[in-house]
Amino acid sequence: MGSTVAAIQRSALGFVLVLVIFGALPLVVSSYQMSIANEILIFALLAMSIDVLAGYAGRTSLGHGALFGISTYVVIYWTSVYGGSAWVGCLLGVAVATLVAAVFAAFAVRVSGVYFLLLTLALGMIVWGVCLRWTSITGGENGIRGVGRPDLIASPTAFYYATLAIVLLMTFLIWRFVRSPFGLTLRGIRDSESRMRSLGYGTSVHMFVAFTITGFFAGVAGALYALFNNFVSPSTVQLSQSVEGLLMAIIGGIGTLFGSFIGAAAIIMLENFVSAYTARWQMVLGVMFIVTMIFAPQGILGTLRMLIRKR
Repeated sequence: MGSTVAAIQRSALGFVLVLVIFGALPLVVSSYQMSIANEILIFALLAMSIDVLAGYAGRTSLGHGALFGISTYVVIYWTSVYGGSAWVGCLLGVAVATLVAAVFAAFAVRVSGVYFLLLTLALGMIVWGVCLRWTSITGGENGIRGVGRPDLIASPTAFYYATLAIVLLMTFLIWRFVRSPFGLTLRGIRDSESRMRSLGYGTSVHMFVAFTITGFFAGVAGALYALFNNFVSPSTVQLSQSVEGLLMAIIGGIGTLFGSFIGAAAIIMLENFVSAYTARWQMVLGVMFIVTMIFAPQGILGTLRMLIRKR
């Protein structure tokens, strides 16, 4: 009982810190820095969708970047080609991403371990190939330019706070999901799938539902990115998108959820600030990842938690 209360208190503290830190940023930073913070929020949500599978179900996905990009494509295509409402486009983007996630899940639940990783990688590469070659729909390498945000969130500050509100809501839903009886079952599958199967749990059904739900969250992140970036191309669905999301989750701390905000901030700030001084910023990113794996294998937030428990 005490550990449960402590976990809830830690989670509540995480929500408060995210709300206070990100909520106060527009008051003290420039518009450029606020756009970086906006990007951090969006990619933190993508990283959390990956973290649910990697940290709680023991399945590492390299296909969620494709789900993220599919939602972005649908939103941009709906608003620019059909001239439809951006709000409807976001709903359609999330719905299509969730549907494709269910298709991915139907294949992925049949395997585990490294085969799961390779299968999701292959599925993501199929999406990338379609986006690259189906030029009549996706624009190929030229991509598609959007038409801008709705008037209600047209200003950078309004859109930033809308993003913050949606990301916090999604974070709460993910937190409730992993702490529900269903989420506890996922942890059991992570620890011993054969034992959970012998106890009568439908592990394949649980993994199918978990993959589909995490695809929904990746789709929400992709819809927000469509409004944020106002442009989409095959690079939005390529492998590096999934890898970057996974790195964010790992650097922040797999299985911590809130570590995704730390990992997203670390990588995106590194990309934007270090790249201004050297073209070899990816080398710096690689060094940071190696140092994290050697000295903090549980990630930044995971290591901090471990040190606090020792004290």
